[in-house]
Amino acid sequence: MTRPPAPGTAPVIGLDLGGTKIAAALVGPDGTVLRRHTRPTPARAGARAVLDALAAAAREVDDGARAIGVAAAGVVDPRTGTVTSATDSITGWAGTALAAGLADRTGLPVACDNDVRAAAATELAEAGDPSASLVYVAVGTGVGGAVAVDGRMLHGSAGIAGHLGHVPSPEAAGLPCTCGGNGHLEAIASGPAITALYERLSGRTADRLQTVAERAAAGDATARQAITTGARATGSAVGGLANALGPDRVVIGGGVPRIGDLYWSALTDAFRAELMAPLRHLRPVPPRLGSDAAVLGAALLTRTPSPHSPEGPR
Repeated sequence: MTRPPAPGTAPVIGLDLGGTKIAAALVGPDGTVLRRHTRPTPARAGARAVLDALAAAAREVDDGARAIGVAAAGVVDPRTGTVTSATDSITGWAGTALAAGLADRTGLPVACDNDVRAAAATELAEAGDPSASLVYVAVGTGVGGAVAVDGRMLHGSAGIAGHLGHVPSPEAAGLPCTCGGNGHLEAIASGPAITALYERLSGRTADRLQTVAERAAAGDATARQAITTGARATGSAVGGLANALGPDRVVIGGGVPRIGDLYWSALTDAFRAELMAPLRHLRPVPPRLGSDAAVLGAALLTRTPSPHSPEGPR
């Protein structure tokens, strides 16, 4: 299923930038994906190389597009179009003038935001309720989040609002986090973190989270423990956040929740255990738009009143 965007008669380009892959889509006014392209992210080649790769991906799908929206890894301030903070998943990414750099390379206006916030925006658009409140969490290589209150996506100072992966978590006590801190949720709940926990507990190696999931399915008690520990940590943190914000909907996306019912059940139980009485009807749900959420959310960003324009003509 696809849907968002809308205003305008020309298509727009949505770009989803992650640490390993760039996904590009040409999106029509009715929300239909007209063209697709993917390529590896040159994550170790520096910010200029990443901007060049984004521009090349946009050109692969362009057919009269009027603007580009970018859903990007890192802490992104959409007002300035700048990456204000980032982990080392993309070398030298912090401080990059993302919107201006891509606008100059493509000759098109560019709007950008954090990838999880962009995906969350599709949930608001799908809800059709202008006053909806939402908590959206993406659990994958890292743990990202987005928050909307009364229909308005929160960005906060420097674009940092919603970064749930960097709240303290008891299960992560003493563990280093990718942000440079210690004891944060991402250090116990991300895919690599669950894999690392399994290796510490079992003394066995595992090349990736899917291997841990396969061992859990085969009856490995330590694999089950690692998965449920990460899941419960996420569920508890999100449940506490729900109490603080009172959302109408809680969405859990990313690759980690797709490993199976063991993970989802443990997360849901921990989430429900935290809820105050008025919220006990809430249950976490997967994203409505699946794997297309980020590129469609990126396309939605082009509706912003003042996208960053290129310095010269196209």
